[in-house]
Amino acid sequence: MSTHRAPKSGFAAEAQRKINSKYSEELAAECLEWIKEVTGEPINTSGDMDNFFEVLKDGTVLCTLVNAIETGTVKKINTSKMAFKCMENISAFLEAAKKFGVPPQETFQSVDLWERQNLNSVVICIQSLGRKAGKYGKPSIGPKEADKNERQFSDEQLRAGQTVISLQYGSNKGATQSGINFGNTRHM
Repeated sequence: MSTHRAPKSGFAAEAQRKINSKYSEELAAECLEWIKEVTGEPINTSGDMDNFFEVLKDGTVLCTLVNAIETGTVKKINTSKMAFKCMENISAFLEAAKKFGVPPQETFQSVDLWERQNLNSVVICIQSLGRKAGKYGKPSIGPKEADKNERQFSDEQLRAGQTVISLQYGSNKGATQSGINFGNTRHM
């Protein structure tokens, strides 16, 4: 089976080069190391694009990952190498990622991985999932997620805040209803 390669010239090639330029081998390697740690799968953790794509393209490793985070998340992992079965695996992973709290803007489309269109978005999604994994008692990657910091204000504090004029509004020195005047007015 041949892997999809970007065209060599033209607008599509330029767009693909721009997407590929955002890809970070270090972050990709960190993702694969984390997947290996959580799943125990003996995967190659090199962060180069070719390896990252080969390890993840059929979705089986991704499904194994979400099942390692929470058992039974993906009921059936397809081992067939047929395109639609691999796409099902990737879709099942994406559904699980959303269930674990990965925000929609940090997920990817199945074709981004399967057709190798945007591997950077795959890295972003795995990094995001890696931050959520700590809540499930698994090792996490990337920066620790902030805890919710809700504040309680009394009615008195809220009323006091309404009387403050923010400096963003500027000042009205020199302004009248007819506009802003500086210095003397012009005498005719």
